[in-house]
Amino acid sequence: MKKLLIPFTILLLLLISACGNTEQGEPKEDKKSGTFTYESETGPVEVPADPKRVVLLSGFTGNVMQLGVNIVGVDTWSKNNPRFEEELKDAEEVSEDNLEKIIELEPDLIIALSTVKNYDKLKEIAPTVTYTWGKLDYLSQHEEIGKLLNKEEEAKKWVADFKQRAETAGEDIRAKIGEDATVSVFEIFDKQLYVFGDNWARGTEILYQAMDLKMPEKVKEMALKDGYYAISTEVLPEYSGDYIILSKYSDADHSFQETDTYKNIPAVKNNRVFEMEGNGASFSDPITLDAQLEFFKESFLGK
Repeated sequence: MKKLLIPFTILLLLLISACGNTEQGEPKEDKKSGTFTYESETGPVEVPADPKRVVLLSGFTGNVMQLGVNIVGVDTWSKNNPRFEEELKDAEEVSEDNLEKIIELEPDLIIALSTVKNYDKLKEIAPTVTYTWGKLDYLSQHEEIGKLLNKEEEAKKWVADFKQRAETAGEDIRAKIGEDATVSVFEIFDKQLYVFGDNWARGTEILYQAMDLKMPEKVKEMALKDGYYAISTEVLPEYSGDYIILSKYSDADHSFQETDTYKNIPAVKNNRVFEMEGNGASFSDPITLDAQLEFFKESFLGK
């Protein structure tokens, strides 16, 4: 009997030892310590698995904020975005031209656009990942940034939830305004008036993609390909839908709204113009999208 127990005891010890070695000697898939290789547009980049000090030289600030990662430096547009003000109160305003300031912030990760200057110098300061604006759609972009920050599951969860909320709102809106009702998105920046397609922020991704609302044929013809199109006040009626979203900067020239051309547009006469804060509307990150979705629900549905 004792002879039978000895091999069994040895086997049990070996099993316990193997389990201990697995837990301590072999790292788990959780990459919360150390680094991992991220496959970026420019090739593999060794990035921190749990970044603590991120500098953004791009329009992806809201993506990083939504995923709960600390930001120490941002571009001018992000810093001046009123929607980000509270969250970024301790972040420094930086630019690709002021490398010294970026160095002082001691970032462990830099995120920029593919058009960024001084890329070779930036990647000497910290791992630098760039993205080409518009290469990915707005939701895939968030998932990709989630992958970079080792928070892909969190990003995918938000995307799925947002799509469901936006699609439901779209169904409610179409039921109220009609399946064939059209919507135009305009913005006056400085003294120039623009109309937008379906992928140039200002809520266009929500309205035309997620909600499946229709744009006027003239807008489709001139603005869909490039994303935006500059127009004059005189032709404004040709691009106006049954409903108008007007993105307004407080310091822009809004005198066109006093013209007879504008006042006689059916959407204007029927009180179907919804004015949206322009400052910050040019972003298409989760924080901005959530706010814009609520704006559209309130504007179209009154809730």
